[in-house]
Amino acid sequence: MLYGRYTFHCRLQTGALLPPYKGSTFRGAFGHALKRVVCALRHRDCGGCILKTQCLYACVFETVEHPGTQPGAGAAAVHPFVIEPPADRRTVFEAGSSFSFNLLLFGEVNRQLPYFVYAFDRMGMSGIGRRIDGRRGRFELESVHCRGMEIYSRSRQMLSQDFPLQDLTLAPGEAAMQPVCSMTVDWTTPLRLKFRNRLMKDLPFHLFVRALLRRASSLLATFGDGEPDLDYRGLVRRAESVETDQSSLRWHDWRRYSRRQNRGMLMGGLTGTVRYRGDLAEFMPL
Repeated sequence: MLYGRYTFHCRLQTGALLPPYKGSTFRGAFGHALKRVVCALRHRDCGGCILKTQCLYACVFETVEHPGTQPGAGAAAVHPFVIEPPADRRTVFEAGSSFSFNLLLFGEVNRQLPYFVYAFDRMGMSGIGRRIDGRRGRFELESVHCRGMEIYSRSRQMLSQDFPLQDLTLAPGEAAMQPVCSMTVDWTTPLRLKFRNRLMKDLPFHLFVRALLRRASSLLATFGDGEPDLDYRGLVRRAESVETDQSSLRWHDWRRYSRRQNRGMLMGGLTGTVRYRGDLAEFMPL
């Protein structure tokens, strides 16, 4: 599966008020900007649109269902992108402040990168965050980097396609062949995970692996070469023998407002650090 990780460097032209966790804010503003950029039939609902099978916005944001890859998994929504927002938890930003975020793209949608760059540029003109004197915080997209290479700059106004994309697989690499007896995971943004229809307030290793398997297999099945040939039951069974050595996980409640759904939403989840101990080598590709 093709995989690209792109870093966007920006500078605020005006002051901005942003939430501590900025992912949903960036995702929502980006969705509005991308639809304005690519939608040929303005103000139409995607569900009944004759162009939705060929539309980049529908591909990126509208629900794509796939058969569950594990017993009881059912259908799930999977999208070919992730926005890794600025990690800065400040809420007040002055004009002239700089910030960066990452965009992860999976599959052939990497070939549509110019639309993403242009949409983020338009997003900066529209603004993000809460309104200050009637306007949201506006920013300029200064440059985009991929694997250490500058592929776009505002000064040149050109996007280079001369950079190698990665091939993302679950094949064991050299690192997976080395013994691994412990690992530490730091949740810097809230993790909201359900198991047997209940929100989890701790994270035993087998639940972590179940979530990774669902995510990886759905991405590869939808945007790669098909569902990976994995021993799902065996991986989960062996994950149950891995112990939680230390945990500072705690539940963190917060709310966000969805412009798309026009309502407030609870977005609480687990934050903190957890350390696992056991035979972990085969799980490292995940």
